[in-house]
Amino acid sequence: MPPPSRRLRTARVCTFLAFALNGFVMGMWIVHIPAIEHQVGITHAVLGWLLLFLGGGAFTGMQVCGALADRFGSRNIVLAGGALCSATVVLPGLAASPWALAAALLALGFGNGCLDVSMNTQAVQVERGYGRPVMSAFHAVFSVGGVIASLFGARTLSWDWPPATTLTAVAVTGVLITFALVPGMLPPERPSPATTLPRQTDSTPSAPPSPSKAPAPKRRTPSQVWALGVLALLLMLCEGVANDWSVLHLKDVLDAPAATAALAYGGFATAMTVGRFVTDRVVGRFGRVFVVRYGAAFGALGLTVASLSPWVPLALFGWTVFGIGLSGCIPQFFTAAGNVDPESSGANVSKVAGLGYVGMLAGPAIIGPLTHLVPLNLTFFLPVAFCVAAAVSAGILRPAHRKTTRPEPARAEA
Repeated sequence: MPPPSRRLRTARVCTFLAFALNGFVMGMWIVHIPAIEHQVGITHAVLGWLLLFLGGGAFTGMQVCGALADRFGSRNIVLAGGALCSATVVLPGLAASPWALAAALLALGFGNGCLDVSMNTQAVQVERGYGRPVMSAFHAVFSVGGVIASLFGARTLSWDWPPATTLTAVAVTGVLITFALVPGMLPPERPSPATTLPRQTDSTPSAPPSPSKAPAPKRRTPSQVWALGVLALLLMLCEGVANDWSVLHLKDVLDAPAATAALAYGGFATAMTVGRFVTDRVVGRFGRVFVVRYGAAFGALGLTVASLSPWVPLALFGWTVFGIGLSGCIPQFFTAAGNVDPESSGANVSKVAGLGYVGMLAGPAIIGPLTHLVPLNLTFFLPVAFCVAAAVSAGILRPAHRKTTRPEPARAEA
């Protein structure tokens, strides 16, 4: 096939920058969670409940901006979402009460949801232009943004910068980057007249549809898709725990300095990045079941080490191992769901992605209330159990033996 045009290559670079910006902005919020928790004067349990506002805002932003991206083009919604996500990251740093923090997280979550869905829609358009898979690299670059946030946040925390000062600088920079990168993205696709015609599925295209075919029968979701969705929820909940609680774990349980505690998320994000870059080769050689089974088991081992470690370096190692284990698992669920029934691929993938998203954003709130009962590090044995469950259940990724309507041998009828 011909090489990609210059416009397409430019769009790919700009989409990379959008993913990196999203990872950086949200990473800066994560790194500053302990400082903001102390500033507002709330407990881990209250923080856990407040994180639901972040998840609810993101979910709402995705639902609103998904339709807007289809209508006005993903490039325009990236502009709005990137600017909104960047601008609202400063709000948690300004919060002085739990309710103010709740409102700030709701706004930040909405901006994050808008940017997330619009940049992924643009990535699909870029991938369609390339004619080959390029999507996983975008998500790896998102993790790179998180790593940069970890390093930058660790440095500013070591300088005793207040959260509001650092996050204001991030907001201004993010808005400027958004306005600079959006013009290089692809404009909305204009369907050709041929694509706007109704699809003809009959051998007699001129015949009007029969009344019996007008309401197309609703396809039942295979049970395998729901099973894949549950496993995605469990493992994305584990990923959310690392995002929201890894820094607090080192700071509060092991008394690590704030700058050192920030490296817990950095180690996890770095491992996720490396894993996402190499997973496709591993899948090609050993298969999806292998990646999920041993990846989830490896993640369980890493989180166990982090939870029980009395030493900061060993805990950092545990969080890193946890990231390596989880890095390649989630994409396998999406691929498997898309292959369960090719005629309902999009619907099946959306169900798995939706359940996984619930785990990613709402799941970490489970940890907060558990800290009333046990120390923070012991609450991590809940996600450890989820990793073990995913490892044991990895066989669900094997393609189901579909019942084919093979013609039976001809039999003489009486």
